[in-house]
Amino acid sequence: MPGSPARGAAVGGGPRVLRKTWTELLAGRVKKQKYDPEREQKLKDSALKLLRYHQNMHDLLLEAEVPQCKKLRLSELIDCGGAEASSDPSTPFIRSAFRDQASRLGVPVGVLSARVFAHSVQQVCVEPSHPVLLSPEQSERLSSLLVSAQRLLAHNMFSRLTFCQELWKAQNSLLLEAVWRLHTHHVVSLQELLQSHPDTEAMTTWLFRNLRFLCELIGASCPSSDTVEAMLSGLVQLLISWGFQGSSDPRRLLESEKIEKMPQEVRKLPRVAADVLQRMLAFSLDTLDADSQTTLDHQAVSGWITVYSGRTCCGMIAADSLKSFLSHALTQILTHKPVLKVSDAIQMQKEWSFAKTPHLLIDLYCRVFVTLGPEESIGHLQEVLELQEVNWQHVLSCVSTLVVCFSEAQQLIKDWVASLMARAFESYHLDSMVTAFLIVRQATLEGPYVFPSYADWFKESFGSSHGYHSCSKKTLVFLFKFLSDLVPWEAPRHMQVHIFHPPLVPSKYHSLLTDYISLAKTRLADLKVSLENVGLYEDLSSTGDIAERESQAVQDVKKAIMVFEQTGKIPMPVLEASIFRRPYYLSHFLPALLAPRVLPEVPDSRVAFIETLKRADKIPPSSYSAYRQACATAGDKQPDNTTSGQRTETNCAERPLGLLTAALEELRALMTDPTQYSVISAQVAVVSERLNAALGHRNDDDVSLRRSKIQLSVLLPTLQSQDQGVVDLLLTAFCQNLMAACSFVPPERQSSWAVLFVRTLCGHMLLPAVLTRLCQLLRHQGPNLSAPHVLGLAALAVHLGECRSTLPEVDPGVLAPPSSLCVPDFLNSLLTCHTRDSLLFCMKFCTAAISYCLCKFSAQPSASLHNCLSPGLIQKFQFIVLRLFPEARAPCSPEHTARIPWKLLYLPSADWPRAALSLWRWSSFQELLKEEEFHLTYRDWIQLELEIQPEADALSGTERHDFHQWAIYERYLPAPSAMGGCGGDLEAACTVLVSELMDFHQRSYNHSEDSDLVLGGRTGNEDLLSRLQEMAMDLELDQGSAVPRGCSTPESHFLFRVFRGRLQALARPGSMATSLRRQQELLICKRLLLRLPPSVLVGSPQAGQPVSPNCEEFFNLVTSGLRNICCHGSVLTYDLTIHFFRGLLNVCLRSQDPALVANRTLAECQTKCPMILTSALLWWSSLEPVLCSQWKKCYQSTLPQELQRLQEARKFASNFASDSAAPAPSPAWISAAALYFATREAGRENVTTHLKRLDCEREELLITLLFFSLMGLLSSYLTQRDTAEYQKAVDICAEVLACLERRKVSWLMLFQLAETDAKLGHLLLLAPDQHTRLLPLAFYSLLSCFSDGTTVREAAFLHVAVDMYLKLVQLFVDGETRIVLPQASRSISELQDSPVQLITKARSFLLQLIPQCPRQCFSNMTELLAGRGDCDPEVSNALQQRQQAGPSFDLSQEPHLF
Repeated sequence: MPGSPARGAAVGGGPRVLRKTWTELLAGRVKKQKYDPEREQKLKDSALKLLRYHQNMHDLLLEAEVPQCKKLRLSELIDCGGAEASSDPSTPFIRSAFRDQASRLGVPVGVLSARVFAHSVQQVCVEPSHPVLLSPEQSERLSSLLVSAQRLLAHNMFSRLTFCQELWKAQNSLLLEAVWRLHTHHVVSLQELLQSHPDTEAMTTWLFRNLRFLCELIGASCPSSDTVEAMLSGLVQLLISWGFQGSSDPRRLLESEKIEKMPQEVRKLPRVAADVLQRMLAFSLDTLDADSQTTLDHQAVSGWITVYSGRTCCGMIAADSLKSFLSHALTQILTHKPVLKVSDAIQMQKEWSFAKTPHLLIDLYCRVFVTLGPEESIGHLQEVLELQEVNWQHVLSCVSTLVVCFSEAQQLIKDWVASLMARAFESYHLDSMVTAFLIVRQATLEGPYVFPSYADWFKESFGSSHGYHSCSKKTLVFLFKFLSDLVPWEAPRHMQVHIFHPPLVPSKYHSLLTDYISLAKTRLADLKVSLENVGLYEDLSSTGDIAERESQAVQDVKKAIMVFEQTGKIPMPVLEASIFRRPYYLSHFLPALLAPRVLPEVPDSRVAFIETLKRADKIPPSSYSAYRQACATAGDKQPDNTTSGQRTETNCAERPLGLLTAALEELRALMTDPTQYSVISAQVAVVSERLNAALGHRNDDDVSLRRSKIQLSVLLPTLQSQDQGVVDLLLTAFCQNLMAACSFVPPERQSSWAVLFVRTLCGHMLLPAVLTRLCQLLRHQGPNLSAPHVLGLAALAVHLGECRSTLPEVDPGVLAPPSSLCVPDFLNSLLTCHTRDSLLFCMKFCTAAISYCLCKFSAQPSASLHNCLSPGLIQKFQFIVLRLFPEARAPCSPEHTARIPWKLLYLPSADWPRAALSLWRWSSFQELLKEEEFHLTYRDWIQLELEIQPEADALSGTERHDFHQWAIYERYLPAPSAMGGCGGDLEAACTVLVSELMDFHQRSYNHSEDSDLVLGGRTGNEDLLSRLQEMAMDLELDQGSAVPRGCSTPESHFLFRVFRGRLQALARPGSMATSLRRQQELLICKRLLLRLPPSVLVGSPQAGQPVSPNCEEFFNLVTSGLRNICCHGSVLTYDLTIHFFRGLLNVCLRSQDPALVANRTLAECQTKCPMILTSALLWWSSLEPVLCSQWKKCYQSTLPQELQRLQEARKFASNFASDSAAPAPSPAWISAAALYFATREAGRENVTTHLKRLDCEREELLITLLFFSLMGLLSSYLTQRDTAEYQKAVDICAEVLACLERRKVSWLMLFQLAETDAKLGHLLLLAPDQHTRLLPLAFYSLLSCFSDGTTVREAAFLHVAVDMYLKLVQLFVDGETRIVLPQASRSISELQDSPVQLITKARSFLLQLIPQCPRQCFSNMTELLAGRGDCDPEVSNALQQRQQAGPSFDLSQEPHLF
């Protein structure tokens, strides 16, 4: 056709010209000739025959699938029909061509196609661009071949065996990717290829070489990285599955009967697979030993190590095969080139610590151990050591990796060492002994928080009678022979341990020990190491070089001062050195301590330590004088030397700190590269080493200090500038690392860098400084911290909690409970909720800590919260959310999200409220809160609410009131007790609230300078106290005014039950602190009583019953407690007195016979609680108007009889001095009390006038008046307020004593009162216990008033005087006399004798009195002196001699000895 486009293109020519198709060429002929079907078929057959005889089969395969093949348009020539022909028109033609060619050559078509196909693959691999990978063009060509081969295989026209044999003929040019694609496209499997190889060794070498090339590409930035990783993973899976079919040793597998029965080509496959894997591991170990990190070999090793991971083979290989492979790999590592001897290991093992082991080797260890598990790994390690020669460097570095990276391995190592030691001493097995010592020493290299120090282990193993060596003499010889054999190769540190902590040896075998010590000392002398100069805090188990004495002494001084700051005592190593190691102490320690300097104006810890040593005579006077003189002149030299000294000190400090900073920056860089996670553990080890240098001491210093409790001052936390700089650097690095890591992956997908970092902190002496800095940040600066700081410190708290089992407890000082705190509880105690700012910071920190913990340990959320965080922190989070967010109080459906809202915290502007509410509403978190340990109970809520300061609260007064009402009445009152509620019991709610209020105010007393702190003061409990008042009134209304039917007596009030339980716990005699705490408790009881309705004191009588109210509980409280805190001796305070009488009037108002109720109640007071009546008498002038007004207003009648009795007694006392005075009303003690109070109110000059009528009164009144006078005298002693008051008390006692002497009335019974005394026993209820104990003081203070009286001549007087004297001496010995006179003013002290003077006068009086007393006065003296004769031997001797002497005995005569 002339106008055809095809024709135009053909005429144009050139490389791009389109040729005419067969259809176009034949189109014209079809039109000119008549169509004949038979002729058309003949034409097709002829064309096919022509093509078959001139076809190149290799080109045909290459053209079969490429796009250019469509130009042939064979489908238009060959109509084969069928679906296959329509989808791939060239396929039938290729099959037909191969059949024709095979028949002409006389070979099977499968063999021919295989040979052609193999040759085509070889042509594809010619001139490769990479040793193992195909270029894009080669890959495209190979894809065409693979498709054709697959279709030939589908028609059984392809021989796999022939193909494999032909392929291996060009082995050197064969690319691994081509082989791998043949395998993955199922043309021929890798197993068939390997089995068909004629030379096993050549095949192994080819595989090994190609795997090396492939591993070089792992981690490299190349376009085919996914292909490379898939190839390596697939090949390794195949090799493991072939080479390790459930047996840890492939050679055993080959020896099995099953393998022996297999054909030769099948049998060699496991051998080849195992050999290739072994060669790759051996190549890796050799490369790591070469210690070159820049070669391609090192890059290949880095790629190969990635295959030792469970993730690489997960789901593709049987678990038994994988464990067999890893077990065999571990065996190969441990036994690789065992050229080092045990002696070499002893000398060199300090260079094989975790920090100095290549990070790739550590990564290899960790990958193997993670899959096998620590227990199986250690068991395998033990088996290898017993059966084979080992590479000690690999064995010991393996032990280091286990103890550092796997916490559970630490105990397994200890158990293994124990079994080795037991075996060694049972069968005298030297190999077990060597292995145990090497393993222990290796583990101790990694620090005390990983494994106990070598010194500790050696002391524990051999330092007691239960040691391994204590069985017999043979075991002792075995031990010392072993230690002696070690001496030529031992490090000096270990020999020092053996010398300073020698094995416990029976005395008869002591020569064995002395021989070894002599040998070790000789060796140390050869090494020029002195035993005398070992530092006080020098760790003998460390492997570092022995420091110079001067630098070691400086470190000892620093550590001694650090211990002194924490304990306030001279450290024990310093005391021991001052006695047992005087050469070092005098020649090195003291010169370093007494280095001249300009003394600070405010004495620091160093000055205090020096002064303490001086007072203990631990510093020679000459050295101290020289030190003071040098310090005095140091100020003159300071200006010249200041600059250079500061520069030198700065340069020395900056270099280690700069190295530490660089190491931390390198670690942070690794956080942002997930491919470098395997290097992190090694970098953390580098940080640890740099940290040692920056601190100037090792991480395993001073075991005694490390294991003791950490003493901190929470209120005033202070740090040295050097320590604070290092700690700030570390904390900043931790926060930055966390933010960097979280910018790439969430916490649960991060590496273990945080755990290793925290272990580094915990493994140094820096832990107290870290906790102190956290105290400063969280407790004192928390609201000022930024969001990254809060997140970082919260994560740090989580990981510190994770390590809680290895950390010492913390004693926070004044804020500490009776026992010390673990680290999570200590960190929780730093979070306060006092003010709005602290409340918001606490919300942020708790939200961050809980979210991080749940996200980091998402697999076990409950266990992580239990292990890593304090339950108190989770309770604070609940408290704050409920308090600040009203929407959280309403019940709502939880959010069933799968993940924690971590991104809300990590955003540049953290949305803390939203994050807190999201965490609160998270369904999984709500499920966790149902666990009992995490309940925010009613008691917990009260404790936290009491800490709130209302003036700085985040809630207004109305909001706070609404929150309290909701919490008490809606949340906790109806909640069951198992969930921390009250179970609907309002009385139980009141009981808990009262108990917590009292606890809170006890803490307030302890931690506040304001000793007069009152309820409802500055600390926010005013609102809760108001809630208690409301609840108490509700409870009273609920219970009603009557006792339930069937109850004979009303139940005791809940308030008194709380008081009774708390006071009984403090009732046992104890220290002064316990006594003071009891007094504080009683003051709190009193103040709570005053804030509650007065009906609480007197209870309520039964309705319609004219009986006295139930005052038993209040009476018991007064007589057992409140009387001991009376400020007036025998009376209660006015507020408590009027409160009682108000309650009594209220009860009377509700009874049928008010006067009867009042009379019975007050009559009961006379016998059970007389102090109420004496208190009413004292305050009668203020009390009478209130009582009279209230009574007359309600009843329109006179006062009840008992109140009138008090009125009359007070009137009698007021008119006592007048001639018209009425006689004293009964009972006499009430009149005596009223008379004493009236006399005390009179001036001193009127005392004699006021008491002039005493001679006319009854003896009972005089005796009780003297009792009240003695109580007043002792009160004046204790209060020390006024000279006139004291002198007046003396005058009153003198007047009463004079009257009794004149009337010859004995008053001695007042000093021998007992509760069983029917007449005067009730007086003891009017005297505080302290006054009763101080009666001997009053007795001898009034000595001048009765020394010449008739009472002295009574037969009972000597007994009473001696008893009072012995008790006075005992008071002095117990220190109770110090509370009488220490704060006395000068005027009072001039009137009073000191305790020593008083005892001296009493003693002289007795020694003069004893000879004058008749013999019958000494009848009961033996019983009196029993157990107390040692108080004063001279007085006791005089009494005994006078008791034994005859009637004519005279003390002035010389005794007849013979």
